Amino acid sequence: MAAISLQGITKNWGEAQAVKGIDFEVKSGDFTVLLGPSGCGKSTTLRLIAGLDTPSAGSIHIGARDVTLLPPAQRKISMVFQSYALFPHLTVRDNILFGVRVRREPKQQYATRLARVADILGLAHLLERRPSQLSGGQQQRVALGRAIIADAPVCLMDEPLSNLDAQLRQEMRREIRALQQQLGMTMIYVTHDQTEAMSMADQVILLRDGKIEQNATPAQLYAQPATEFAARFIGTPPMNIVPLAHTAGGLVIEGSAGPVVTAGRADEQWNLGLRPEHIRLDDSGVAASVHTIEYFGADTIIGARVGLATLLVRVPGQLALRVGDQVRLAWQDRDQTFFDQRSGMRRH
Repeated sequence: MAAISLQGITKNWGEAQAVKGIDFEVKSGDFTVLLGPSGCGKSTTLRLIAGLDTPSAGSIHIGARDVTLLPPAQRKISMVFQSYALFPHLTVRDNILFGVRVRREPKQQYATRLARVADILGLAHLLERRPSQLSGGQQQRVALGRAIIADAPVCLMDEPLSNLDAQLRQEMRREIRALQQQLGMTMIYVTHDQTEAMSMADQVILLRDGKIEQNATPAQLYAQPATEFAARFIGTPPMNIVPLAHTAGGLVIEGSAGPVVTAGRADEQWNLGLRPEHIRLDDSGVAASVHTIEYFGADTIIGARVGLATLLVRVPGQLALRVGDQVRLAWQDRDQTFFDQRSGMRRH
């Protein structure tokens, strides 16, 4: 299997800079997700790795080879696109075999390789159908089959599930992850959906405006966000970020009478970060007023105003609360995260 390394990669489109000098490595056999909002540079980065675009600066290595200027066909990769890119006039069999035929690989291997892929993906009974006769999930499996049959050590995926409904996306997430682990391939997967990233990845590279905001495991990204952007992008609902104000005793939530959440120097401006699930209703906590209530079955999301801020609180089940009720909120010191108000960077 092949490890992937990007060093100082930049991509300019005229005066616009889509990717701004990024560096990262993907370990052999890992599932890495490029995550971020639209326009952050994630798909451009994937296209640069694939060889569909050429970087303006920097180098790309796959395994021990410098592939920066090599065409896609020489990079030993496979790719799955958002649109599936299936030929409507070809059967499932011929769509899967299309690449190996174009590359003129030995014909005597076709039947064995096709049978293996069809068995892995559950496509054996669909080989004579055409794409128009398949569901969205089946079409996606055909696109995966075409990538797998190439026996390439690296597979690149560009938002492959975005055309599927929510339930099917959940099923396909599990299938793709299981497939990657079964085959041991190195996979880079692009998405704007943090649920896909958190549930599938070994490594998440969060991009923002063409730069890497944070490169970490899903657990690290969730528990130790490096910036306010990372904290807000990850989590449903996202982390609460509320401004703190100085008092004689220390920092309190702005507009509230306390309690003090931490000490701080007078020349520092901090924001407090709290995950909704780390906040609980407790008579010993800070006074709050219920502003919104959203019931989701397994849990309820309460929006509660504390001073000038609104904190989202996740509590299990359904509560007998109404908008306007007075409650008290508490949390553990260990669950607090602090950010610099000016830079947005995590303090500790």
